[in-house]
Amino acid sequence: MKNPDATNETNATIPFTTNAVPDGDLTLIPALDKAGVEYSVSEPPSPLGNFLMAYGLPLAIIGGLWYMGSRQMAGKGMGGMFGVGKSKATEVKPETIGITFKDVGGVDEAITELQEVIQFLKAPEKFSGLGGRIPKGVLLVGPPGTGKTLLAKATAGEAGVPFFETSGSEFVEMFVGVGAARV
Repeated sequence: MKNPDATNETNATIPFTTNAVPDGDLTLIPALDKAGVEYSVSEPPSPLGNFLMAYGLPLAIIGGLWYMGSRQMAGKGMGGMFGVGKSKATEVKPETIGITFKDVGGVDEAITELQEVIQFLKAPEKFSGLGGRIPKGVLLVGPPGTGKTLLAKATAGEAGVPFFETSGSEFVEMFVGVGAARV
């Protein structure tokens, strides 16, 4: 398009963009050629492409960030993004224990009590025939450093069974009842 206010050749033309010509005006292209107007024609962008750029790309970025966050948290703290209530207890296999009551000293009364549990673990049919039921577990209580974990490992070593090691602080949770569910 010619600029009527142009003072030199640099300002002589004005760039102009238009959308599709209504009703396919067949006289427009010959008229532009006759007037010596430089023009170019291009396909309009796809509406699907615009939609994907406007909605698909942000959703893909948010989804990718959520996926990376859940993968990163999978091995930490809560056991994943939705790992509320998952136990952090570690299983100790009987083959790796190698500790017996001979390695534990100073807790003879506790060892005597645990001998009953070991007898039941080794021969449950002997006790179940008399109406005895297998114990759900053994709770060892005491101040730090008194040998509770060593005693538990020795009990598992004597019985030849695995055991799960956890601390009381892992049962304290933000949500009511979640800690008790881990037991």
